[in-house]
Amino acid sequence: MRRLFVRVVLSAVLAGFTASALAQETPKPALELKKLDSFVGSWKVEGEMKPGPMGPGGKISGSDTWGWMAGNFFLVNHSKFEAAGMGAGSATAFMGYDTDKKVYTYDEFNSMGETVHSTGTVEGDTWTWLGDTKMGPQRMKGRFTVVIQSPTSHSFKFEVSQDGSTWSTVMEGKATKVK
Repeated sequence: MRRLFVRVVLSAVLAGFTASALAQETPKPALELKKLDSFVGSWKVEGEMKPGPMGPGGKISGSDTWGWMAGNFFLVNHSKFEAAGMGAGSATAFMGYDTDKKVYTYDEFNSMGETVHSTGTVEGDTWTWLGDTKMGPQRMKGRFTVVIQSPTSHSFKFEVSQDGSTWSTVMEGKATKVK
């Protein structure tokens, strides 16, 4: 009898919890996420790596394909690249928005075993992403800047700094939307 009572009470509690959970409104993406729409699509990437800790420098090329994950909370990128002196590689990245911290987020995982975690802000057509990066054996601050030039073109620049105030350019280039 006692087991039956426990089962009935437990069933009632779980039913109430389930009904309460279902009654809650489905979360909606932050309005700030709409600004990421300018990255959606397939892009041809071209640029130049400067000689330094990441290698001898030279041309870089690749492709990015950005699309919204179901729910529209995260933009997902599948990237393939080739860099002089570094060879070919690939990466998967996620962009989102942290409503508590009021910053955009960028998380990348690449075929060289690296992870990149950055936070970003946008002012007009300029996106600025800040995070830590590994350059050879040392950790440095990284700054990735994207300037939207048109709906089908943007430029980018990646810089590093030891102190966060003096920056050195590592890579720069452009991305052109593929039709």
